[in-house]
Amino acid sequence: MTILLIVSLILLLIVLNVPVAYAMLGGSLVYFLTNDSFMNETLTQRMISGVESFPLLGIVFFITAGVLMNYTGITRRMLTFAKLVTGHLTGGLAKVNVMMSVLMGGLSGSNVADAAMQSKILVPEMVKKGYAPGFSAALTATSSLITPILPPGIALILYGYVGNVSIGDLFIAGIIPGLLLAVLLLIYVHFAARKRGFEQVKEERPNFIDVLLASKDALLALLLPIIIVGGIRLGAFSPTEAGAIAVVYALLIGFFVYREMTFRDLWLALKESIQIIATVMIIIAAGTAFGWILTLEQVPQALTSSITSLIEHPILFLLIIFVFLFIVGMFIEGNVMLIILTPIFIPMLDMYGIDPVHFGIFFILCLSIGTITPPIGTIMFTTAAITKVKIEVFIKEVIPFWLLLIVLALVIIFIPAISLWLPALLS
Repeated sequence: MTILLIVSLILLLIVLNVPVAYAMLGGSLVYFLTNDSFMNETLTQRMISGVESFPLLGIVFFITAGVLMNYTGITRRMLTFAKLVTGHLTGGLAKVNVMMSVLMGGLSGSNVADAAMQSKILVPEMVKKGYAPGFSAALTATSSLITPILPPGIALILYGYVGNVSIGDLFIAGIIPGLLLAVLLLIYVHFAARKRGFEQVKEERPNFIDVLLASKDALLALLLPIIIVGGIRLGAFSPTEAGAIAVVYALLIGFFVYREMTFRDLWLALKESIQIIATVMIIIAAGTAFGWILTLEQVPQALTSSITSLIEHPILFLLIIFVFLFIVGMFIEGNVMLIILTPIFIPMLDMYGIDPVHFGIFFILCLSIGTITPPIGTIMFTTAAITKVKIEVFIKEVIPFWLLLIVLALVIIFIPAISLWLPALLS
């Protein structure tokens, strides 16, 4: 069976509302069953080979560490710290929302986890302060996109693993773009809050002692991203080992420092972690099997030859990829696209002289935009479901945020130093 028919079958299953991972497995199964060159067990072997990897343990560890943080009291302390720093400013709670994504993004690595947490904790508070529910939900969804770009973003680990790119360099490369996105959001919500009259009654400006105490309380959590990035950069441990250290760190803080975690909390955190990990691993397994089929059929080589013969300039190549990813991201989950498209794109980068680290940050940002766009944006539906905001209201409010994300993507295209300067400086 030709690859075109397999892809058509997968798209048909997706249209019929079959989850993307199972749609890919269905298409891959038909390919193996109709091809006499393979044993029936080949699909299972390909799936297992996709998840049987030491670097992927980093995803397991970082997801677990992120979930543990919610049971240790770290999240509450982070929220208190963020409120003291920005709560008294114009659009204070909106800025707290952005700050929380920056702070928690360095701990959880998962944008879905970040969006769900803030939808439950911050959005109700924002609505009470007079923010429009649709604006609050759209801001929460958009600010969560900081998470996959900042270390230890799970998307960075996936791209590095599939594309054989240094995960340590990707972690460092994501710092400036992630912080730049936060700055853009802070500027926008400042003017949006002033224009729309959100949060007219401001909090009192905190005194130095209050900020110092809150900083001290949140310091242990704030140190974790520094320990992770610093340790990897100094060669003290690998990204995977950094994930294990993050888990141990979270447990020590929860049980012995803050003393807020119980064994029941640990059990609940592990159950929650297993559910998230299982979802991610099914996607990786299905994507690996389908990616192997694409490689076997020499699809990456054919696409590389076709594209490079039509497009000569690297900037034009990136602009076309941006439009392609923006459209595809509306229909297919980001992690799936990372697994399928990375082996296709990586050979093209050498042809255009594009640094794979720079491309990785751009790639992940483009896919992240798709998570807050219809018809099947995962973050859009997660946030709307928890906040009870109608999808049409969410879409209306999220349009300005789309524009901000598009601007950032274009800036990264035209100024590679935004993602490459820091890795070069620390190399």
